[in-house]
Amino acid sequence: MDALALEKKAQRNAELRERLMQLKKERNAIILAHFYQRPEIQEVADFIGDSFGLAQKAKETDADVILFCGVHFMGESAKILNPQKTVIIPDERAGCPMADMVNVEGLRKLKAQHPNAKVVAYINTSADVKAETYICCTSSNAKRVIESVDSEEIIWVPDKNLGHYVSQFTDKKMIIWEGYCNTHDQLSVEDIMTLKQQHPEAVVVVHPECRPEVVSLADYVGSTTGILKYCRESSHKEFIIGTEDGTRYMLEKDSPDKTFIFASKYLVCPNMKVNNLKKCVEALETMKPEIYVPKDVADAARASLERMLEVAPA
Repeated sequence: MDALALEKKAQRNAELRERLMQLKKERNAIILAHFYQRPEIQEVADFIGDSFGLAQKAKETDADVILFCGVHFMGESAKILNPQKTVIIPDERAGCPMADMVNVEGLRKLKAQHPNAKVVAYINTSADVKAETYICCTSSNAKRVIESVDSEEIIWVPDKNLGHYVSQFTDKKMIIWEGYCNTHDQLSVEDIMTLKQQHPEAVVVVHPECRPEVVSLADYVGSTTGILKYCRESSHKEFIIGTEDGTRYMLEKDSPDKTFIFASKYLVCPNMKVNNLKKCVEALETMKPEIYVPKDVADAARASLERMLEVAPA
């Protein structure tokens, strides 16, 4: 992009930010953004976090309107926790392929096959699936959630990679669904080994949604918040990062003196990236797309989310 185009883009973004702040005040809105959002959105958010932090913030806010910059299931969770508030998202096409890999019919069938098991669902699931779940979790508190459940048999949905990782820290029997994150699952051992050869002093940090063989190569494994904290507090200066590219914004903001090498150019979630500043402005202007969750589904799902929020991250 040439200098003139960059200048025009910067001017346009400045105008959009000004309009967004005006609308936010008029609507008494809060802007929540996931770490995987574009930098232009993270810059204007009132709160940036991972799924656990965002769910907490959504439950605590006294704003009338929540503009949730993430993917659809995150907006649903905010609505479930705040049924009286208006929850809008910038683009209704921002879905989650992993969440779509588990459905109510399949989960009910599995529950019937294992009547003594309790369901633990990664928060990356639809409201309908949460309604069939005993407790939800995020990557930041998954290990503690498993231990909090009063059952020796766990049905885990939908991420097989996170499920495999968590299973190493418990003696409970885990029946693991075969879902995965399209972005993290494609990271390979070869990707990591190639970069380790090129950067022998670099520390490898990965998200547990990566494949087990990739996780086994890491010096640190953790949630997005965990990765940010680890890199910020580490005395090391060079890191190979095995999670979504959107975390680059906060990593570099927290530690401008450190070098972050992302393990693959494909660590980009296309669903997270459909949101942009213009769509945020349009959402607050039109109050659409709005998130709706049927009352019976929301009431059933709320218990699983509230149980999750009672279990602190590791």
